[in-house]
Amino acid sequence: MNFFRILILIINFVSISYMLYYVIIGIFAFKKSHNYIEKKEYKKFAIIIPARNESIVIGDLIQSLNSQNYPKEMYDIYVVPNNCDDNTEEIAKSYNSKIIDCSKIIANSKGDVLRYAFKYLRAYNYNAYLIFDADNIVHPNFIKEMNNKLIEGYRIAQGYRDSKNPKDTWISSSHSLHYIIQNYFMNRARNNIDKSCFVNGTGFMISKEYIEENGYNALTITEDIELNVNCGLNNEQIAFVENAITYDEQPTTFEVSWKQRKRWSVGTLQCLKAYWNRIIMDIFKNKNFGSVESIMFLTAPLIQLVGTFNIVLQVIVDFLMYRKINYVSKAILLILYYMSNIILIIGIVKINQKHVRNYIKGIILLPVFYLSWVPINIVALFEKKSTWERIEHIRTVNLESILKFNYISKSGVKYEE
Repeated sequence: MNFFRILILIINFVSISYMLYYVIIGIFAFKKSHNYIEKKEYKKFAIIIPARNESIVIGDLIQSLNSQNYPKEMYDIYVVPNNCDDNTEEIAKSYNSKIIDCSKIIANSKGDVLRYAFKYLRAYNYNAYLIFDADNIVHPNFIKEMNNKLIEGYRIAQGYRDSKNPKDTWISSSHSLHYIIQNYFMNRARNNIDKSCFVNGTGFMISKEYIEENGYNALTITEDIELNVNCGLNNEQIAFVENAITYDEQPTTFEVSWKQRKRWSVGTLQCLKAYWNRIIMDIFKNKNFGSVESIMFLTAPLIQLVGTFNIVLQVIVDFLMYRKINYVSKAILLILYYMSNIILIIGIVKINQKHVRNYIKGIILLPVFYLSWVPINIVALFEKKSTWERIEHIRTVNLESILKFNYISKSGVKYEE
């Protein structure tokens, strides 16, 4: 029994140290962000939209991109239809978008599509690429904000990933809160202390110069996580652009949420398997903090499973050693822990200038949402073969409705007249 006690102590130390690291980083989210002045120089952007049967939503995205507060001659919109059997291409053309035909290649993932698009656009005179998913809606100042960061010298930047349907179900609300937490305590916090942030799938910028220097060859089904790892290995700092906002459609059912989160977990473990030796070598040889962050992120599914195992082991040991367990006191502690989480989440929503009522379903059930990640990570751990699966998008909403629904102004931004 002493062996199990020692094992519990070791696991507790690892788990607490892991959480403490993120808590310390997260504290810097409350630091005031730097003010900046809008730049008068305009870089040229190619907007890339991978799309597979997205006829329902792609029109709303392109309309929002056509409404950008940025010189129209300084950006072009490219839709890349991938294995479509609907009229996605025709709708994109009707909104004056350009089409990149990738039918000549076998595109099994979004990473394959992006690699082909970057190769196709190599001969064109663009400074950087902006990547969106077909279900997105984009804030009118997005390109202008990214242009500022590009001129400042950043070659990769992630925008603020917001939600366009937090009120639909408790699942969509929980996903929306997940991104609020990620935006604030991961990306904003790191940005405030001049550390590299994280690309998270859509609404990000990558410069042509970076692609030409480092290439783009995603090996896993989570090309965004892989990009973060490679940026860490290359000492490439990723900026967070809080005012470059993308509104994303969140899953509304547990089934779709399971599919999406399983893909994230499987891809994370794929990246860990593919890159762990290079990351560890980089940490010890080059003392690279970016690779430390990478290994912390990639081991997250394993840390969660180890922590869960530790709790179960603790319950078993307590039951075997102490037959008379005070279940009432444990229940009270659990209720207090849950209530403190509710208060914390409400505070985070208000700090991010959101209406609490729009997120109430997720606020109540977010602990359940995160707890449901345990079986997902267990399945991902034993998934021997995984392929990219399309998530159907059906939530249509126009830009004006989005802007009325959301608080969109952020503090600390100054523009020249």
